Formats: sequence, structure tokens, C-alpha cells
Amino acid sequence: MTFYMDVQLGTVVQIAYMVDDVASAAEDFAARLGAGPFFVRRNRITGALGPDGAPGAFDHSSAYGQWGRLQIELVQTHTAEPAAFAATTSVRNSIHHVAVMVESFAEQQRVYAESGWPALLSATTPNGNDFAFHDARPQLGHLVEIYEPRPSILRLYRTVADAAVNWDGTDPVRQM
Repeated sequence: MTFYMDVQLGTVVQIAYMVDDVASAAEDFAARLGAGPFFVRRNRITGALGPDGAPGAFDHSSAYGQWGRLQIELVQTHTAEPAAFAATTSVRNSIHHVAVMVESFAEQQRVYAESGWPALLSATTPNGNDFAFHDARPQLGHLVEIYEPRPSILRLYRTVADAAVNWDGTDPVRQM
């Protein structure tokens, strides 16, 4: 059985939780829920922008695992700026964000901003992928992350999903 499906733009493809330690949280998710295996890596994002154009950053470690058809991201924050975004990274035991792949990053940013969901952080990864966290907390209780289905992002999703096929629960936390 293959968990990876072709991406349908606009559907939730990932649920993310803030945790204190990605490795121990990944072990717990695997043991309790059968999710995984999880792939851990450090993500240093600099050159980001906050909602008012102020400089931002998001240095974090993530553990990516598969839970059925959805990817789970467990996030451990090392540094987060500006303050409006940093405040969202201190909450534990709830969903921080869901991720949605979109056809046009710029267009989706405009649509969300006009509908009252401003971007708390917009940035570009070292691979050149744009992403943003939009504040949907008043309506949904969490942020919505957007990005386009670019090759490096699709490769990450495929790697995680393929590892879950016939996974027997061994080696639940792996370095990426």
C-alpha cells in the first residue's frame, strides 16, 4: 500500500505540533500512534519577514513522519522572530499549523491577507522554496502554512511516505 498520493492543490498535506524535543516526541508518536518513521533535520531560516516587513528568522529542528495519508511535522524551536511569530512557537500540546500546497504562492498570500489571515512570517528556504505562516487562529485555532509543490518539497514528502510503507516500527527516529 502506498501512502503517497498525487498532491491536490489546496488540501491539507501536513499537521504540525510544537514540541520540546523532536527526537523524544517522534519516539512517542511512533509508539502511541504507529506514525513514522520520523526523519529529523535542522532548518535554519534567515532573511524572513514578519507581518510589517520587519526582519525575521526561524531556526528549528523538525521531525517528519507519516500518519496515514498525512505528514506529521514535530517542531522544536531554537530561535523565532519577529515577536508575533515567536509567540506562536511557545504553545505546546496543540496544532501549530497545517500545511497546504498552493498553485501560486503570491496569489495565495494575497487571498489569505485579504480574508483576514495575515502572514506572520514569510521566508525562502536554502533550496529556494517560498513559504509563509498565515494567522488563522481566530477562526481555526492554528496557523496555515503555504508553499508550492516544488521538486525538493515533493521529494521530502515522497521520502517520508515511502519509508512508512511496510514499516514495522523499528528505528522510529532517523537523521535526514
